Amino acid sequence: MNPQIIVTGGFDDLRAHDLRLLQEASKLGELTVLLWPDEMIVRMTGNEPKFPLAERQYFLNAVRYVSRVDLGSADDNVDYLPATTGLEPHIWAMLEGEAVVARKSFCRQRGIQLHSFAPEALAGFPEPPPMLSAPGKKKVIVTGCYDWFHSGHVRFTEEVSAYGDLYVVVGHDANIRLLKGAGHPLISETERRYVVGSIKFVKHALISTGEGWLDAEPEIKQIKPDIYAVNEDGDKGGKREYCQKMGLEYLVLKRTPAPGLAKRSSTDLRGF
Repeated sequence: MNPQIIVTGGFDDLRAHDLRLLQEASKLGELTVLLWPDEMIVRMTGNEPKFPLAERQYFLNAVRYVSRVDLGSADDNVDYLPATTGLEPHIWAMLEGEAVVARKSFCRQRGIQLHSFAPEALAGFPEPPPMLSAPGKKKVIVTGCYDWFHSGHVRFTEEVSAYGDLYVVVGHDANIRLLKGAGHPLISETERRYVVGSIKFVKHALISTGEGWLDAEPEIKQIKPDIYAVNEDGDKGGKREYCQKMGLEYLVLKRTPAPGLAKRSSTDLRGF
């Protein structure tokens, strides 16, 4: 039986450094995230969370490294693990700076191993390996910047993956600057690929090597997809005409958030 690993936290505005912790923790065994409720984030930081609990939970459940997400209580103590039905953790994983005396004492008393990750253990953005898939499935490709990855992106990958194995080609830095101007992208191509590739609906994430709105053309020729999918905002740049020319099915999806969640925009989150 795999060891049960637990990571705790608020995971508000989930970013690459959070995913690196989850990835490395998942290598120790089967990973459960104990997610702090909004009230605990307010108590710990003095600020309301940027994203509500339901949205944070949705995002975490889509991360390929996470096996389970449990919800904490507003009355929990962040230095102790509450009794959770069906969960008997063998290891409590955390950042090195979070391994405070109270947590070490708690783990010793309960026979739980405390595993802390030094910053160098979480450095870099390794390319997530392709996910396995059943033979005979169609291949679907999507392209984009994904500069500030949010729940709307997660929902898009979830919907598109229903049509087949999903390949996401992230625009390389120079091309994003060409299309969007100075100051873009905010996040490097390797980090953007890492974040997208950490989502369980994505079979494989790559970085484009072409230019312009069809910067993923070399990757399209390599992958040989059956479908090119875009959202309404991405239905431009000659993509429709390219698919007609190449004999690819062209799929345009509406930008709809997951049920109960707010609509998100990278532009709004970045502030420019």
